[in-house]
Amino acid sequence: MTLNTTLALSLGSNIDAQRNIRLALDALARQFSSLSLSSVYESESIGFDGDNFLNLVVVVETDLSLVLVQEFLKQLEESQGRDRTQAKFSSRPIDVDILFYGSDDGASLGIELPRAEITRNAFVLLPLAELLPDAQHAPTGKTYAELWASYDKDSQKLWSIEFAWP
Repeated sequence: MTLNTTLALSLGSNIDAQRNIRLALDALARQFSSLSLSSVYESESIGFDGDNFLNLVVVVETDLSLVLVQEFLKQLEESQGRDRTQAKFSSRPIDVDILFYGSDDGASLGIELPRAEITRNAFVLLPLAELLPDAQHAPTGKTYAELWASYDKDSQKLWSIEFAWP
């Protein structure tokens, strides 16, 4: 028997964003049996001048290993036209980041989990606090609701939008 691990993902797009997020959610729904979705938020691009982004957080339970999750997500991004040769801060059809995978620190894949973006970016923290308010962010020991309550909400503007899926 394989134990399921809680996996949190951040999805973002600023190129044909509603369509690309729906396509990514369709692919995630085919791979994982049940998706928990936050609201979808619109925010200004950060780090470059570009169109606004749409972002949300998806939480699933999975029995896939972290390496298989990462491979699946890279294939998903590439299938939607993600160009990895572009600058880190640039427009993209879809960006899917692993926020956390259970209590795994990500070292085996050369990534840091939970991702530092959780506490830095409103478009990650607010949807995560919405979905898992009482879950604890291991590095700080605070819940996501507590982290959002103390977040400088003037530092990054975001607003909820109407979004229907499927």
